[in-house]
Amino acid sequence: MASARVNRSAGTSARAVPSAGPGRRRWSVPVAVVMVLVGIFATGAGLGRTAGPFEWAADAAGRPASATSVADEPGLVASRPVRLSVPAIQVAAPVEPVGQAPDGSIDVPPLGRADETGWYDRGPTPGEPGRAVVVGHVDTKSGPAVFYELGKLKIGDRIEVTRDDRTVVVFAVDSVEHFGKDELPADRVYGDDGPPELRLITCGGQWVGGRTGYADNVIAFASLVAAER
Repeated sequence: MASARVNRSAGTSARAVPSAGPGRRRWSVPVAVVMVLVGIFATGAGLGRTAGPFEWAADAAGRPASATSVADEPGLVASRPVRLSVPAIQVAAPVEPVGQAPDGSIDVPPLGRADETGWYDRGPTPGEPGRAVVVGHVDTKSGPAVFYELGKLKIGDRIEVTRDDRTVVVFAVDSVEHFGKDELPADRVYGDDGPPELRLITCGGQWVGGRTGYADNVIAFASLVAAER
């Protein structure tokens, strides 16, 4: 990769976050809501900035992030994901929890572990009701990263997530879509209500450099089809 692309990753660092558990606080709105309006990704990782989960949770309509209890929806109990497999694009990667970066955006795996994915640990775990979010890098200065071919997924492609409780939850791709960095469909990405779904997110589109990095976010939308042991 060109040296200009190295700069987009400067300053990205891993942060220690707790493992998820049944008592995890879910989608809590911080006191300083404005802190999290800067975006869902740290720009240093090239993944862009757009509307964040708490902006969606406290939107102009004033509706809560979830009007439905998890207990009212079909799905599994919480268990953090530990491995992700996407055979169609030859991804077999560990999953580590990521929380919020210092600027309030969603953190990402450190660039030194670009073959690793990050599960946003303030949302549902895969298999729980709601939309679990897993992020990953598209490339580094040395070449492709874990989600380099995410945009090539097709409808029906299988995504398998192994959880800490040894359950393998299986999702099928519903669509793969590109969105400008300021056009994230937050209501389709975030939330702990509704049936179990999964969102895989990376960056893509044209490289524009600067604080933006790539022009787009690439999102694979998937729905739960099975849970296996």
